[in-house]
Amino acid sequence: MQDDGVPFDDRGLAYGDGVFETVLVRDGRPLLWDAHVARLRRGCERLGIPCPEHDLPAALPGRAGSGLAVLKLIVTRGSGGRGYLPPVEPQPRYRWRVTPFAPRETAWREGVTIRLCDLRLARQPALAGIKHLNRLENVMARREWDDPAIAEGVLLDTEGHVVETTSMNLFWHRAGRWETPALDACGVAGTLREGLRERLPIAVVTAGVDALMQADSLWVGNSVQGLWPVRRLLDARGVERQAWPVPSTSARILQDAAHELLGYPRLTD
Repeated sequence: MQDDGVPFDDRGLAYGDGVFETVLVRDGRPLLWDAHVARLRRGCERLGIPCPEHDLPAALPGRAGSGLAVLKLIVTRGSGGRGYLPPVEPQPRYRWRVTPFAPRETAWREGVTIRLCDLRLARQPALAGIKHLNRLENVMARREWDDPAIAEGVLLDTEGHVVETTSMNLFWHRAGRWETPALDACGVAGTLREGLRERLPIAVVTAGVDALMQADSLWVGNSVQGLWPVRRLLDARGVERQAWPVPSTSARILQDAAHELLGYPRLTD
């Protein structure tokens, strides 16, 4: 079926040549918007694509009214060039869609089960941190399970370092401090992760799976769903590697900060 809105020779379709953002919108207002725009600009600059204007949401057609919605914004290099060689003067193509959204509130309170993935992320510093369109590693990792009871899969890089999950960043509390994986070789630097690092002392570390085993609590989160506590960590065969109790009120400081940024309720009230 042909999509008349995206030409066959669009470089985003052909090569994943572009970037995207997924933004939580509350009552018509995009949240963490400055951080999303900054990451979009970093991605465009890294790839050499002219970036859209900062005030783009004001021109979005069909933008959400009251309630929660998700805005997905895609920027491709457009058409042109010869094979992999991009055009000298790209004419970017922008696509966006706003859809209603409801978060998984039970996951906030009760926590989730996650697993380790077999797939290993390639280390490519030139693409690290940005949200580029070529997400085949994440797609392949997500194909590893179809059990709805498993919420996410943990991704390591080819050197065995913990990086992220298939669609969320990782955080844990260990030896009296908050930690999150370094993302200088691969992975997506989430806007919620950035906002939390501005508010709380979160150490950026290079660590293996053993760090998760040593953690008092483990969390996964992004700028759409908020922060979920992890109750069980399974290996790729489904065998439990570690389990954690429901976090106490004092252990939810990171979640409270995340939900304040996104307008979600504090669970310590």
